[in-house]
Amino acid sequence: MKRRQFIRKAALGAAATTSLAATGCAPESTSRGSVGSNRPKIRWRLASSFPEILDTIYGAGMMLAERVSQITDGNFSIRVYATGELVPGLQVLDAVQQGTVQIGHTSGYYYIGKNPALVFDTSVPFGLTARQQLAWLYHGGGLEFMREVYADFNIINFVGGSTGAQMGGWFRRQIHTLQDLQGLKMRIPGLGGEVMSRLGVSVQNIAGGEIYQALEQGAIDATEWVGPYDDLKLGFHKVAPNYYYPGWWEPGPMLSFLVNRDAWDALPAEYQGALETATAEASLSMLNRYDAQNPAAFQEILAQDVNVLPFSDDIMKAAYKEFTDVVETAAAGDAMYGKIYEAWKKFRNESAAWFGTAEHAYLSFASKQIKG
Repeated sequence: MKRRQFIRKAALGAAATTSLAATGCAPESTSRGSVGSNRPKIRWRLASSFPEILDTIYGAGMMLAERVSQITDGNFSIRVYATGELVPGLQVLDAVQQGTVQIGHTSGYYYIGKNPALVFDTSVPFGLTARQQLAWLYHGGGLEFMREVYADFNIINFVGGSTGAQMGGWFRRQIHTLQDLQGLKMRIPGLGGEVMSRLGVSVQNIAGGEIYQALEQGAIDATEWVGPYDDLKLGFHKVAPNYYYPGWWEPGPMLSFLVNRDAWDALPAEYQGALETATAEASLSMLNRYDAQNPAAFQEILAQDVNVLPFSDDIMKAAYKEFTDVVETAAAGDAMYGKIYEAWKKFRNESAAWFGTAEHAYLSFASKQIKG
């Protein structure tokens, strides 16, 4: 069924909803019986890669569950589990693939060891902002490309929200030159981690709920996470007083809802529509919430004993050079990766020309006037 048909059906279901049903957990029903008054009762489990304390990013999964329950009058319920409750945060894709859970909320780039092209599902260094990434996924062929990749894992993916542009992370000591990166132990996943590794960084991939302890105990010297709102909640400023920008590796990272293909195929069409509509709503809400919450949190960080610093030009230029080499090499060696990369690069270049002309020029001028 086409996406617009899904949304129409889901909207009709939502209009009939009069109360919010609670979510629960029971064995998955595979009944495909009639809808309406005879809707089947279906219970799913969702594994999140994120802890409950991160109410916005974890909250996207909760919002999804609430909306699905509303639209289906409580007949289709999803119980959300935080990272570590069912599976570790970096094993959500595996859990969905194996059918341990029917749905997961995670980041595709956590799993580039399984397929490097999954990085395009989340964020590519020096790539697309959140708005550009959404445009590429929904209208530039990106979602279709990524579904080809996820099909190998018996998964169908849906857009799962964005944090917006991220910061460059928290460092225990200041980083002035490329030499300062040598041997630095940093938590940074995805393609950004590969680029940092080429610059001499010892890269670690640690789930969100484990980062603070690793930073506090010196197991890592630096970490990137999201931005002011979440970073403040996790307390990174207490153990790493140097806050760098920009997060060139994640200018607009997108999360994903991953659904086991067999579980998806077993859903009645009406429930499929409810789920797809709820993913879109949860995704948009997550980005809007971060855009509303980050400014105040940034002001609170500025009031702390924190050094807010830009990466030096030599670090930025070296990172861009290494990034280009990484993706060009990968594209030359893998046909699927190359196909996605070429389409993505064309979209990025054209989008950059437009955004760089209109929005960048405006923001560059206006932000200086406001600060003044």
